[in-house]
Amino acid sequence: MLHGSRVRFRVTVTAALAALLLSTVLYVIFIVLIRQDAKSDVNDDLSREGRRIATLIHAGALPAPRIFTVDDTLAQVVDTRHRVIAASSRMQGRPPLAFPRPAPGNDRRDGRSCAVDAPGGPCFQIVEYRVGLPGPTEEFVYTLEPEPGLFPRPLLAALLALGIPVTAGLAGYGTWLSASQALRSVEAIRQELDEITATDIQRRVPVPERRDEIAVLADSINATLDRLEEAVARQRAFVVDVSHELRSPLAGLRMELELALADPEATDLPNTLRALLNNTDRVGAVVDDLLALARLEADRNFPRETVDLTELADQEVLRRPRRARVTVLSEGPVTVSAGRSELARLLTNLIDNADRHAQTAVTVIVGTEEPATAVVEVIDDGPGIRPEDRERVFERFTRLNEGGHRDAGGTGLGLAISRDIAAAHGGSLVLADRQTDEEGARFVLRLPMGATPWNPRHDG
Repeated sequence: MLHGSRVRFRVTVTAALAALLLSTVLYVIFIVLIRQDAKSDVNDDLSREGRRIATLIHAGALPAPRIFTVDDTLAQVVDTRHRVIAASSRMQGRPPLAFPRPAPGNDRRDGRSCAVDAPGGPCFQIVEYRVGLPGPTEEFVYTLEPEPGLFPRPLLAALLALGIPVTAGLAGYGTWLSASQALRSVEAIRQELDEITATDIQRRVPVPERRDEIAVLADSINATLDRLEEAVARQRAFVVDVSHELRSPLAGLRMELELALADPEATDLPNTLRALLNNTDRVGAVVDDLLALARLEADRNFPRETVDLTELADQEVLRRPRRARVTVLSEGPVTVSAGRSELARLLTNLIDNADRHAQTAVTVIVGTEEPATAVVEVIDDGPGIRPEDRERVFERFTRLNEGGHRDAGGTGLGLAISRDIAAAHGGSLVLADRQTDEEGARFVLRLPMGATPWNPRHDG
């Protein structure tokens, strides 16, 4: 569980740091908003006091010494010559404020300045009013107050600051609990996988009740184990079949050798050698087919080249004598991009199979069909295969009872190898109905073409 603890720690730390960063950003935003709100309140107070002083000036009601007290507000009245004509008690004796006059046509100006001579702070918020008509009689009323600091409401700022570590801690704790719950399911899956071996592959990992990603992962693992169990079962059956297929020729070899050793004088040496050779050929055929299956399953990225199926079919028919008469029908070259040796083996397997089952004739038809598909049909005039057995013939080491007397020399792997080769080329191999009422089997191979088709396929 060490790796699980590391994952849980990393996830928790990441979540806590993310929460810390987010809460810090939110804290800064809140502080800025609080400060803006405090500045807005100060500006409202200054505006209210400035208007009150302007009203007193209009009414000629300023105190005789022109000193006024307004709840500790800093205020100053300046004439057009930049002389102080009235001031609040705290602004007495100070020079006129160095602050720009309102723009023409505007009786008010708001702003801040750090260059004024006033008590309370280095920087101030200032509200300025123009009083009277433009000219020698106009006056300017200034109300000012120290600008709020970074934390104008310290208690609220402290409470918000306390929320930063609390939020990060809660996020980390919640993440730790969630990660622990998720990792418990992962740990249960891991333990079950560790205990699954080739002898008890039927076991499955537990699926959590919550339908989350862990449950989906468990379902995928169980589906993979299902496929693996099927593959192991097929492999075991395949090993049994191989053992059975090899036992017969090996037993024949042993029997011939024992008979020859038991009575060397009575042994017909040529017949014995022919029997040994036949059994050896059968063993070699099984081994060759097994090697072909192994190569197909190990690597399907074999070299590709342009192959003319018509030419290849002719070559495979003429390569050795056949029991039945084999005819190749085609109206021209049909090319595909494929492995030449692989397709040669496929066609040989189909022709050999048809030759074993045919009465007198085997027909190979090469053509095309839309869209850009090469088609090879191998047809024999034998007893045919029942529809319910048409898929079974492609299973490894399958021999049908009604055809057993003609399967001598076959390994039971040829059709399985042929279908695998077709699939490796992106094609298909099926056993279809005859297009006439005659008896016999009709194998149909379809492959994607590697060149422009020459013409529609010939049905023969």
